[in-house]
Amino acid sequence: MEKSSRPIIQHLSDFLDWLDIEKGLSSKSQENYTRFIERFFFWLKSNKLENIKPHELTKDHIWEYRVFLSRKYPSKTKKPLKRSTQNYYLIALRALLSYFSARDIVCIPLDKIKLSKGKKETVVKFLNIEQLEKLFNAPNVSSVQGLRDRAILETFFSTGMRIAELVSLDREQIKIKTGMEEFELGIIGKGGRPRTVYFSENAMGWLRKYLETRNDKEKALFINYRSRKDASKRLTPRAIEKLIKKYSIIAGIPISTTPHVLRHSFATDLLTQGVDLRTVQEFLGHKNITATQIYTHITSKRLRDIHKKFHRGKKMNE
Repeated sequence: MEKSSRPIIQHLSDFLDWLDIEKGLSSKSQENYTRFIERFFFWLKSNKLENIKPHELTKDHIWEYRVFLSRKYPSKTKKPLKRSTQNYYLIALRALLSYFSARDIVCIPLDKIKLSKGKKETVVKFLNIEQLEKLFNAPNVSSVQGLRDRAILETFFSTGMRIAELVSLDREQIKIKTGMEEFELGIIGKGGRPRTVYFSENAMGWLRKYLETRNDKEKALFINYRSRKDASKRLTPRAIEKLIKKYSIIAGIPISTTPHVLRHSFATDLLTQGVDLRTVQEFLGHKNITATQIYTHITSKRLRDIHKKFHRGKKMNE
């Protein structure tokens, strides 16, 4: 192990290369790590520590940075950062320390940075079938925008895609013909992991109707009809989030409905139909089963109901 002669801040470029080459992170993940680690660099500069070297970083510095994060009030919300958000910044800092260790650069041990523990379990928000039907029926399908939006909603629920995966779809990938009973598509998901997604008859039907209206040469599957002439017509994640919120209000369902809530609804529907957690993991493209275990409350309730209905246990005679 050697002591670096360069300040921590000057290691950013090499750190990002390490994330790319050694860790194999996607460009989006690298972008997120950059944003989080630059907050640490901002703190260093604010405390006149911009020249501090890796081996000079102490546990007291780490503690002071954590205090800074816990008392940060973003201008948009005027509220302290959530513990989960604070952890994102700390995870990025831990990754930086891992880089130093991998490069045999003397630095504070990784275990000196403990993540904040949440006060409660993650609550999974999802829509039931009745709410989903109201949402699907909200778009005015007599217009091309309404057809597009109905196809988007149906695709989300049918495939369980992440929003980034859906917006990246190209028209040439969707080869649906009249009378087809099934359609599956190979995609590259989060972390560069390939998986197959499946389209229901409803999703295929609305996609086909939407595509029949397309006489343009745009590559994207879902396009923005109101974009500027010089701008990309591919629909953005933000635009899709806004349209889902709009239809949630029209349908009279929770306005907290987001693309990820539809993904949760997809997973919840599978579990209530009796699909096991490992299979749902594959459908969602989760790397580890731990990510899928947020749905255990669904399986636990289903098991309780099955036990209550079918188990032959009898009350003891008193």
